[in-house]
Amino acid sequence: MVDKVGIIGAGQMGSGIAHVAAVAGLEVVLSDVTMDRAKAGLETIDQNLGRQVAKGKLSPEDMKAALGRIALADNIPALSDCDLVIEAATENEQVKVSIFKELCKTLKKDALIASNTSSISITRLAATTDRPEHFMGVHFMNPVPVMKLVELIRGIATTDETFERFKTFCDRLDKTTAVSEDFPAFIVNRILLPMINEAIYTLYEGVGNVEAIDTAMKLGANHPMGPLQLADFIGLDTCLSIMQVLYEGLADSKYRPCPLLVKYVEAGWLGRKSGRGFYDYRGEGEPTPTR
Repeated sequence: MVDKVGIIGAGQMGSGIAHVAAVAGLEVVLSDVTMDRAKAGLETIDQNLGRQVAKGKLSPEDMKAALGRIALADNIPALSDCDLVIEAATENEQVKVSIFKELCKTLKKDALIASNTSSISITRLAATTDRPEHFMGVHFMNPVPVMKLVELIRGIATTDETFERFKTFCDRLDKTTAVSEDFPAFIVNRILLPMINEAIYTLYEGVGNVEAIDTAMKLGANHPMGPLQLADFIGLDTCLSIMQVLYEGLADSKYRPCPLLVKYVEAGWLGRKSGRGFYDYRGEGEPTPTR
């Protein structure tokens, strides 16, 4: 039974996972490299819970109770008594591996470990821990409090019991699960990111500008958000990382990251989080296309 959950990384994904876990009645420890970053994650949760209260989806009492279930930490040993720890750090394999090695030194032996990676091999990550049989990929969608789906990915060593415990955990969070094999980028990003990459190629080759491409896909394909707007929302560095995983993992030229995507990342134009990507978010009005 999972009663206490540790979250490593208090950014967009980590704070979202902590949010839904606390609302579901679980005790949560939200950890990041500094207490300031952990507190920023809690502030995001507070704001998002407030929006749910304003929309009548949550009572003020439930919001107060959820916030009361979240403890903050700036070190991994603070997660030692958790039943399940979910890593939600940056999409960088070396960073994740270093986290798991430190976590395994203090985590109790029967605890589960998960990665919220959106593309990296679960089998390979699990092999760096002391419990590959108790390790899984649990890929939440962004924004976590809104999106219903969680991808579950078993590593080669994951036991049936571990899978069922993770499935029960996701059910408790009122999430719908889709099971993916452990292939690069899994299901959602295997399909979504090449589409975004192709939209960037369409921009790069001058087929259409940012506004035309996003309008075409919103009104012509009934997408709620244009692919370039979505790339900015995801983060262009994350998009590039996933495309590199696909390109290297599947050795197929159709997954080659667009040079324009590489250029934007090199410039530090990462999308919403940096203030500029395919749109410029630094003004007070509506974001304006940068190409």
